[in-house]
Amino acid sequence: MTHHFHPSSLREYDIRGVVGRTLGSADAHAIGRGFATLVRRAGGTRVVVGRDGRLSSPELEAALVAGLTASGVDVVRIGLGPTPMLYHAEAMLEVDGGIQITGSHNPADYNGFKMVLQHRPFFGDDIQRLGAIAAAGDWDEGAGTVTDHDHVDAYVGRLMAGYAGGSYRIGWDTGSGAAGPVIERLVALLPGEHHLLFTEVDGRFPHHHPDPTEEANLVDLKRLVVDKGLDFGLAFDGDGDRIGAVDGRGRTLWGDQLLMLLAEPQLRETPGATIIADVKASQLLFDRIAELGGKPLMWKTGHSPVKTKLLETGAPLAAEMSGHVFFGGDDYGFDDAPYAAVRLIRAIHMSGRSLTELRDAMPEMATTPELRFKVDEARKFAVVDEVLARLAASGADVNTTDGARVTTADGWWLLRASNTQDVLTARAEARDADGLARLLAEVDAQLAASGVVRG
Repeated sequence: MTHHFHPSSLREYDIRGVVGRTLGSADAHAIGRGFATLVRRAGGTRVVVGRDGRLSSPELEAALVAGLTASGVDVVRIGLGPTPMLYHAEAMLEVDGGIQITGSHNPADYNGFKMVLQHRPFFGDDIQRLGAIAAAGDWDEGAGTVTDHDHVDAYVGRLMAGYAGGSYRIGWDTGSGAAGPVIERLVALLPGEHHLLFTEVDGRFPHHHPDPTEEANLVDLKRLVVDKGLDFGLAFDGDGDRIGAVDGRGRTLWGDQLLMLLAEPQLRETPGATIIADVKASQLLFDRIAELGGKPLMWKTGHSPVKTKLLETGAPLAAEMSGHVFFGGDDYGFDDAPYAAVRLIRAIHMSGRSLTELRDAMPEMATTPELRFKVDEARKFAVVDEVLARLAASGADVNTTDGARVTTADGWWLLRASNTQDVLTARAEARDADGLARLLAEVDAQLAASGVVRG
């Protein structure tokens, strides 16, 4: 017996696709067989499984569990919850790996699988190995058992452990995603006044798309905060591993701005520590970390590479522009948006200022959002290589950590190939609009030299 996955579903950081078209129960069963085989060959015996609130998640969970047990692994089901609750369970329970069934922030007809093996991210070559094992039918045989475990109280207890964040009036928007029930329990324990939006889990996402990095999805939260005069608002994506925030005036704070706030108390507690951010982050962030006595480390975009780097370096804190915030040190090294919310409240409290005042104090830069444009899959990495070659020949100041991040007198621009889609992405930051225009002209000139037009 063999199985072949749709080629678009085996991605760099997870397995993901459109249910009924590129992903289905047969894929879930094969993932279970392959993952269990890898667990057993590494000497393990148990896997914890969780799921988000998408309509297809229960069916995929049943098929996944059947595959895991058919290859001889015992399964602990923790049921509906955010992805970071699965990560916490994998770290705390006596298990050898974990799988969360989730489509993350994708549209409602998507679903997928995020995996952890022996407390480390499972991505890249690991995922390709699953595909190869399935194609060969190289699965172990066995008869594992299934037990159920309620992990919500343990996870919420972890969020509240040692809380010292003060009392605030906060709006919370979980976007009908899997974090809703956890946030309801969390705010019942937090001091202050809390206003909840869309905490009832609904896999159709009837109110707005569950992605807090898109301004359009923050409209309801901004209105709530401004209309009720709240101190700030917090938002979460579909599986609760990404956070968004707005201040008391309804202004969005992006991932690098949140890390800027979180880094200050962290570096007071661990002076000189390494703080990691991805290549899309503002130069202001890296400069601020250094100013606070920390060691800024620019790293590749993607939650799995950042997690891996956090574990390698022993860094206590990392974040991406996409709203993934990672906690190392005494924590378990994964992205956890509800915990990031608690830590952000604490950071605001320790600053002695409001989030609005903290946002006011941040320098205003001229920036682009992430610009994305289609390029043939076979060309996307080649284009970046061509750009890098021309930049090297010209003597430009280039960071090649992930694509090309070019520093000029005006600021910086970034061009990189997506690891998960047939697109190139660009971003630029300057001190003023004229400088930003010059940076984008450089991007366009480099793309044109490789026969690409930024659309």
